[in-house]
Amino acid sequence: MPGPRAQRLRLAPSVRKELEALARSRCIEARLVQRARIVLLAAQGLPNAEIARRVGCHVDTVRQWRQRFAEDGRVSTLADLPRSGRPARVSAATRCELIKLACDKPENHGVKHQTTWTYGALAKVLLRETGVKLSVSEVGRILRNEDFRPHKMRLWLHSPDPEFCPKVQHICDLYHHPPDEAHVICVDEKTGMQALGRRFPTKLPAPGRAGRFEFEYIRRGTWCLFGAFDVRTGELFGECKAGREAKDLVAFMEGLARKYPTGDVYVVWDNLNIHYDGREERWARFNKRHGGRFHFVYTPLHASWVNQIEIWFSLLQRRVLRHADFPDADALLRAVRGFIRHWNRKEAHPFNWTFRGHFVQNERRLAS
Repeated sequence: MPGPRAQRLRLAPSVRKELEALARSRCIEARLVQRARIVLLAAQGLPNAEIARRVGCHVDTVRQWRQRFAEDGRVSTLADLPRSGRPARVSAATRCELIKLACDKPENHGVKHQTTWTYGALAKVLLRETGVKLSVSEVGRILRNEDFRPHKMRLWLHSPDPEFCPKVQHICDLYHHPPDEAHVICVDEKTGMQALGRRFPTKLPAPGRAGRFEFEYIRRGTWCLFGAFDVRTGELFGECKAGREAKDLVAFMEGLARKYPTGDVYVVWDNLNIHYDGREERWARFNKRHGGRFHFVYTPLHASWVNQIEIWFSLLQRRVLRHADFPDADALLRAVRGFIRHWNRKEAHPFNWTFRGHFVQNERRLAS
């Protein structure tokens, strides 16, 4: 025998309007949207089975929400009732106190010989200062829930240069808007390139297995690369030398002057001591020999990353040096020279270099 016919719901105009808005919403929880549709279809007099088919749920779900709405008649009825369960064992105040501790230095709370927090140290200090005892795993769960890992540290380099903004602005302008008929060249030295020989041969990678190279190595000599990166063309002019002294850099710059015999040359480099004049006024005399064509632009202190040649040095390190096995220093020299020739013939291109520092952007906005 068929069951009793479900009662048709009667909706006030304001309630119907609210339910229709809820049923069309894409921002509300899906279950609330489904319940609103159930009530609206029930107001049309449809049976529970038909509503379940249209909405895509079990008929018992339709029966439950149809009956609950019929008893109350308010849209708020469609929300979930408070659920039973064990009350929170750790209060909000304790959680806040734990996070406050994790945001401070361990030494400020009597923890010696430890520069970063561990979960165990936090649990001990929390017990001592608040009397609340938490397990190490509970401390970890609370902090992970807040995406907080006090033992994780990342390297950060801050430039203390008071002229940071104008210096970076000047370098950015040279990169993006170089003066007409001028050459913008990034110069630096990659020192200590080691010809490392592995004790055992490197094992190549295979499916499901990473490549492996021997931890133990033999030092077979070093070279220093003096490099000059042309910002406009992406070409690299480089020379390898046994050391890095002022005379070596002057000789390299003489070669650079021969490569660019005409026009102004803007040299972007960092604050290494041999990049300055020194007592012998090396760069003033150098510039005088070449008609004052060279303009030396210094990066801010601790901001050599503004120099584009650091990008090229990174390519050299990753492609040629990192996992190499050199039988002698001459093999290292051949590998570096070969990569320079390959780059200039096949891959030379300007880098799409950008700087997103808000200080420079703010200064540019104010200037305009």
